[in-house]
Amino acid sequence: MKNVKIGLFGIGLDTYWPQFAGLEARLRGYVEIVAGRLARPGVEIVNLGLIDNPEKAQDAGHAFRQADVDLIFLHVTTYALSSTVLPVVRRAKVPVIILNLQPAAALDYASFNRMGDRTAMTGEWLAHCGACPVPEIANVFNRCGVPFHQVTGMLHEDREAWAGIDAWIDAARVAHVMEHNRLGVMGHYYNGMLDIYSDLTQQCAHFGGHIEIVEVDELAALRREVTDTQIAARVAEFHASFDVQPDCPPAELARAARTSVALDRLVAEHRLGSLAYYYMGTGNVDNEDAISSIILGNSLLTARGVPVAGELEIKNAQAMKIMDSFGVGGSFTEYYAMDFTDDVVLMGHDGPGHLAIAEGRTKVRPLSVFHGKVGRGLSVEMSVKHGPVTLLSVVQTRDGKLKLLAAEGESVPGPILEIGNTNSRYRFPVGARRFVNEWNAQGPAHHCAVGVGHIVPKLEKLAALLGLEIVRIC
Repeated sequence: MKNVKIGLFGIGLDTYWPQFAGLEARLRGYVEIVAGRLARPGVEIVNLGLIDNPEKAQDAGHAFRQADVDLIFLHVTTYALSSTVLPVVRRAKVPVIILNLQPAAALDYASFNRMGDRTAMTGEWLAHCGACPVPEIANVFNRCGVPFHQVTGMLHEDREAWAGIDAWIDAARVAHVMEHNRLGVMGHYYNGMLDIYSDLTQQCAHFGGHIEIVEVDELAALRREVTDTQIAARVAEFHASFDVQPDCPPAELARAARTSVALDRLVAEHRLGSLAYYYMGTGNVDNEDAISSIILGNSLLTARGVPVAGELEIKNAQAMKIMDSFGVGGSFTEYYAMDFTDDVVLMGHDGPGHLAIAEGRTKVRPLSVFHGKVGRGLSVEMSVKHGPVTLLSVVQTRDGKLKLLAAEGESVPGPILEIGNTNSRYRFPVGARRFVNEWNAQGPAHHCAVGVGHIVPKLEKLAALLGLEIVRIC
């Protein structure tokens, strides 16, 4: 994955430079401070410095377009003409974040008024008047259809402002990941689950990326090439990664290991960053064998950044990829039941789980039947780490668009259903009854993704960058 490219430029007015000694250098210093704070691994900063006239603005617009930036930060250092700003961002056609960052919390009025030299006083004022042109810029952006957002605060020692800037960079990174992600689609829909049927073109239109149609027959063929040595090594990895229960038959572990090794090769050969799958394989022994032994391998893939969604839930594979790209997990889940006594919602699913966000080690249990699906074999049982969580659903609306649906809650300890599936207890600030009613009212599919931590503010920024509506329940 290539680095996300963040454009940065500051603005000023060249008329000021001969009038106020040292002002230009001071403002350029502000831009360099911002550039240093934006820099981090995985991010390339395209810093065009201080733009102070329309001619430089035209050149900067070409430079940002040539650099293929994903997002632009506009640092407003002092008053500048909107004609100095619009040409810079117009050609790039990416969202703009206006940084209205004052160099100090307030001017020292007494010291300022004692300066005596009104020219020097004006220069000092201009070094602090970044808020002045923001209405002008906003007016022009709105009239020209340039999407923009704002961060208002201080250049130094302002946690709120810089946390917002960091969140914008995180959101831009995730949008970049989605733009370049290769989503595998293997098999077919679960027959009759009308809510999960998806328009693949619509997914590409909203998130970008590429959707690769993958054959189950290819996975079955790859399984036949797996060696005994590879199986033994993968069984050893299972024991290292999972809490394998004593009643798991060695033959089932070997069968799951064979499929897991083949899955890794399938993902590598197609360069997949996520996968949605479902298949029956009825009447084809090799295909049925592959699909009924897939859960452990899919759980390992999910834990290392290739989230796998069952029941061919493509929308939820996208939600899981978003959550995982934010670094918070993204496990496949749905309502199991409600506990009105404890005011919690029980949520989980059969199939793969996200080992990296499990509370303790994930258990592997044998199941004599996969309910509603073909075959039998090994499954995983886990709860999401106790503490704050975020739920995310990608929702298809009646008018053919996509929107995001999110909620923040808490994974809490307590009894779960020990049935060999993922299962957690979630408490929401609005209460279980109201949460379920309001979540359902948005018309999501019955699956969603769960991750650790509260990240709805970041999801809101991602939605803004992607041009998506987002609804927050709590």
